[in-house]
Amino acid sequence: MSCDKEKTIAEQEELDQEIAEADAPAEAEETVEDNPLQKSYDELYDKHLRTLAEYDNYKRRTQKEKDELYTVAQADTIMNLLPVIDNLERAVSAAENSPLSEGVQMVLKQFMDILEKMGVSEIEAVGQPFDPNLHNAVMHVEDENLEEGMVAEEFAKGYKLKDRVLRHSMVKVAN
Repeated sequence: MSCDKEKTIAEQEELDQEIAEADAPAEAEETVEDNPLQKSYDELYDKHLRTLAEYDNYKRRTQKEKDELYTVAQADTIMNLLPVIDNLERAVSAAENSPLSEGVQMVLKQFMDILEKMGVSEIEAVGQPFDPNLHNAVMHVEDENLEEGMVAEEFAKGYKLKDRVLRHSMVKVAN
């Protein structure tokens, strides 16, 4: 009987040890939460993560501002060059069939190729429906050959830089 009693005591001790081991992690968690160093570490880590997020937002915001500034500067420069293009086109039409006309046409073509590479395109106007986002109507005309609201004539070419209108086309619209 003492042997049975010893087995029961040994089994009880093993059970107590298993229970103590199972309770140990819970106690360890409580001590980690109550530990002032762990709290300080958690606060500093949280500040670190917030600082990283703020820096990432700052980088994105400044890159976006830089891209917008470049686009505005590019558009402003091209706007200042548009009168030169207009004058070159006038020179070509005024000096038709002269040797000077060929040279001016070559310069104009080179100029337009450069602008095209930069993303500048002419706004099509004649024969297109009037669009106030692209065209500036300066005259109206009664024309039975054209539908109402169609552009009849273009006085000054309009230009776009990608999707942004640099200068509206000055047009005559049919009523």
